[in-house]
Amino acid sequence: MTVKWKERLAEPTAGLRTVEAVRPVLEAWMDRRHGSLTFRMAQVLSGHGCFGKYLCRIAGREPTTQCHHCSCDVDTAQHTLEECPAWDSQRRVLVAAVGPDLSLPAVVKAMVGSDRSWKGVKSFCEEVISQKEAAEREREKSSDLPIRSRKTGRRRRAPHAHLLPP
Repeated sequence: MTVKWKERLAEPTAGLRTVEAVRPVLEAWMDRRHGSLTFRMAQVLSGHGCFGKYLCRIAGREPTTQCHHCSCDVDTAQHTLEECPAWDSQRRVLVAAVGPDLSLPAVVKAMVGSDRSWKGVKSFCEEVISQKEAAEREREKSSDLPIRSRKTGRRRRAPHAHLLPP
């Protein structure tokens, strides 16, 4: 199975940020005996979640890419992880668990390396993303902009199902 994943990650067509972080530790990731990935951790690793850039450019639910928690023009998963002052206290706990390098490759390597680091990343993601989700829901409720409303109706087929190994 590792061979199939390596083949798929050798020439990625999407998710380059995540692929570049996981590829160097793929075997260790798959062989680790600790941690399971949560929905909110996946959002931070993939950049698909409550981030201004994603909500504006991909989901189409925000008029701009700005961070609603600071004055940054482009809110990304990396901005949330490494820079946004709104999450300084959570980030201090994260740095104590994984070290000062919060680049995605360093964070993923630390996660794979120890249960303590995995739990530190999980704690950061769960706390911060849940707060970002709550803020997004409040913006949706208090806004009359149609762009901010969630689309309802039938669920679409997972767009990246073809990327899963057989």
